[in-house]
Amino acid sequence: MKTILTIAGSDTSAGAGIQQDLKTITALGHYALTVPTALTAQNTLGVKSIMAVPDEMLEEQLDAIFEDFHVDAVKIGMIPQLSSAKIIVEKLSSLHVPIVCDPVMVSTSGTPLMSEDCRLFVANNLFPLCTLITPNIPEAKYLAAISTKESSRASSYEAGGGVNEQEAERIGIELAACYNTSLLLKGGHRNDDSMRDTLYMPDGHNYSFTSKKIETRNLHGTGCTLSSAIACFLADNSTLPDAVRKAKEVINIGIENARNMRLGDGNGPLWIPCKIKK
Repeated sequence: MKTILTIAGSDTSAGAGIQQDLKTITALGHYALTVPTALTAQNTLGVKSIMAVPDEMLEEQLDAIFEDFHVDAVKIGMIPQLSSAKIIVEKLSSLHVPIVCDPVMVSTSGTPLMSEDCRLFVANNLFPLCTLITPNIPEAKYLAAISTKESSRASSYEAGGGVNEQEAERIGIELAACYNTSLLLKGGHRNDDSMRDTLYMPDGHNYSFTSKKIETRNLHGTGCTLSSAIACFLADNSTLPDAVRKAKEVINIGIENARNMRLGDGNGPLWIPCKIKK
């Protein structure tokens, strides 16, 4: 059993954030250490309000973990403000374990989850510390825009929108090189019948992972589940492509199990079995 540290926001509906990370890590046979960065009031219909954890408490939480536990891998999710990001970067800068960052910038319902100055700091200072970042297509478009200082392209991020295959490949290659880290470009925003995620690595290699899209209303927490599962498999010494492949299988299990569930009136959560055979 390995120890996986998740640094992320809390979700009152328990479908995403710290709660979903905890469920996923436990289902994969590891021990979850949890450091909340923010409290949210949310349900399946959307995010109602957000309160960042005070800086002193965030720092003390991380210190408490590192003084008592050996951490085998880290998953990072929601970072609400610049001061939080600075503390996280400081505490992780000398940690030599796999770090997976899901750059949660805006909720599925459209609520901003990260301040503008925090986004810039995370991109320039946290991403280079990471083994993998896992943006969706709108997030990747934003990151590509700020990496080239094209403010007009960056502002179009809030409006969402897709990209064609050539643009997606350009963005993936550009970001992996810019931040000298691997990037998993998640394809959930593509308008087709398949789910295709592409892993871009700074050495120029890339790998595609395709699965059939499952029609369901319950997709809350897919990004959290994916990134925390990847962290678990990296802690198990899987290669990065294998870790992504196996984490995609976990996602498919969670989506399939939840497709007929009715939890809440909106975008319901995945259902991860209590124990997943690895």
